[in-house]
Amino acid sequence: MNMALWIAAGLLAVVALTGGVSKAFVPKEKLAQAPGGEWTEGVAAGLVRTLGVLELLAAAGLVLPAAVGIAPVMVPVTATCWVLLMVGAMVTHVRHGGLNAFVALNLFYLALAVFVASGRFGPAAFTA
Repeated sequence: MNMALWIAAGLLAVVALTGGVSKAFVPKEKLAQAPGGEWTEGVAAGLVRTLGVLELLAAAGLVLPAAVGIAPVMVPVTATCWVLLMVGAMVTHVRHGGLNAFVALNLFYLALAVFVASGRFGPAAFTA
């Protein structure tokens, strides 16, 4: 169980890192042209960058606290926040393109985050 939780958290961290870098550092106009980036057209550039920074923080929060042994409870807290972020992402994608592959992908990430949060808050919690 512990290994599966580490793998799930690592996968989510890679996803968050990738999304965070693109939202924080790629110009909004270029993001709008990418598949799934249509939602950025009606949004302020500052909000897109803020979401990118939050995703970068999530990437760190899903792995680093447990890896370094400092406040490992932040792993399931971050996974819970990721669940909320994915709900927002699904709503946004539905509004801008209906039910599509991005909604399904967000649902998969949401399920992984629920797995990490429930596992790390529950039976495979980090102990001090």
